[in-house]
Amino acid sequence: MEHTEKVINEKIQGKALITENKPENTKKLFIESYGCQMNMNDSEIVAAILDKEGYNTTQILEEADLVLVNTCSIREKAETTVRKRLQKYNKVKRVNPKMKVGVLGCMAERLKEKFLEEEKIVDLVVGPDAYKDLPNLLEDVHEGRNAVNVLLSKEETYGDIAPVRLNTNGVSAFVSITRGCDNMCTFCVVPFTRGRERSRDPKSILEEIQTMVNKNYKEITLLGQNVDSFLWYGGGLKKDFKKASEMAQATAVGFAELLDMCATRFPKTRFRFSTSNPQDMHLDVIRVMAKHKNICKYIHLPVQSGSNAMLKAMNRQHTREEYMELVDNIFKIIPEMALSQDMIVGFCGETEQDHQDTLELMRYVKYDFGFMFAYSERPGTLAGKKMEDDVPLETKKRRLQEVIDLQQEHSLYRTKQHLGKIEEFLIEGTSKKDPNKWKARNTQNTVAVFDKENYKLGDFVMVKIEDCTSATLLGKAVGYSDNN
Repeated sequence: MEHTEKVINEKIQGKALITENKPENTKKLFIESYGCQMNMNDSEIVAAILDKEGYNTTQILEEADLVLVNTCSIREKAETTVRKRLQKYNKVKRVNPKMKVGVLGCMAERLKEKFLEEEKIVDLVVGPDAYKDLPNLLEDVHEGRNAVNVLLSKEETYGDIAPVRLNTNGVSAFVSITRGCDNMCTFCVVPFTRGRERSRDPKSILEEIQTMVNKNYKEITLLGQNVDSFLWYGGGLKKDFKKASEMAQATAVGFAELLDMCATRFPKTRFRFSTSNPQDMHLDVIRVMAKHKNICKYIHLPVQSGSNAMLKAMNRQHTREEYMELVDNIFKIIPEMALSQDMIVGFCGETEQDHQDTLELMRYVKYDFGFMFAYSERPGTLAGKKMEDDVPLETKKRRLQEVIDLQQEHSLYRTKQHLGKIEEFLIEGTSKKDPNKWKARNTQNTVAVFDKENYKLGDFVMVKIEDCTSATLLGKAVGYSDNN
């Protein structure tokens, strides 16, 4: 997941998160997140829970009473990065022995014994469904007991917790609508670390969005491992929907209906969503997107491979042909739609022909941007247990570079489509390269930079596109949009 920035290779970023602090809180929390947007959002939930336990956040590691790292197990590089961070925390801990260190999230369940008992590098281990137990676990730590809770829940959605917004730009916010995943892709550990799919009460989602709108947030991203699987029928796992009463089934709310509710109730708020899975993406969602101007015309639609043999080996629930038909239908309904991809190169048994099939699919779709990785075996997955990681590293690197090069070519093709046009952009921050320019994003999730002039953070601005790179549009603001 984490899929809102253009990248051409694996980039795992840790963020030391901070928010507005309460003067009455006396303890310091340093929390760092790695991986996807769900992890970032989970850190906001944790900060809200610990705020009530007397913790303010800090960006100064050395002064922290409690250090938490919210982890990612999707790729090997992420785990390696987290281990290095834990080693650094423990060096600081030797100087500041009152400091406690904890691991949250997706690595927690798989490595709980290793972290707590063998390596003794953490004081507590907390899985994604156990954050409400943090106060009790901290009490165990202070009394000298190992503290661990990695139990997965059939019900927990944290819908009753108002997240503390961390490191926010004050313009964009994430709202989780589902947790867990039922897809069981053979390369992925998420169903085992985050549990089965369950959805959040639409009422609590709308209430959280209303809170964000009241605070003048302009853009909301609806989050889930698989947002298109959203299904609220009163609570419980998605897989148990068929066991629900006739009334519950008849009044159930799916993702298209939820999206329609959000866009209708908050017409001045921009909406995005992530991540979609092709087998669960229905055209009624695309029709809702076409109906509302305030739903962004962008979908992250991971394909993972262009080869049917690889898709079958990955246990993806779609074929190459079904994916291409879906893309055709999306463009028929919304010709200006932007699509991005996830691609795994060098999966178990991948042949040169499989790789060529992937390149051919990319040429067919011409994605706006993508997230591309060489396959790395993850312990606990079906592929890790039963499949041989048999593609040589040098072959993986070469194929990955070919995919990256082609994606850059397509990204430039797509950005060039904006040249000469005047489009609406939402200002979300200052350009990293030039403090005199704004960075803003259009409905297709493409970034533009332009002179600041008298415009402000959070303004909707009309920008004429004059030039571009494969990643960025360059333009001139010509006035405010009618969305302000």
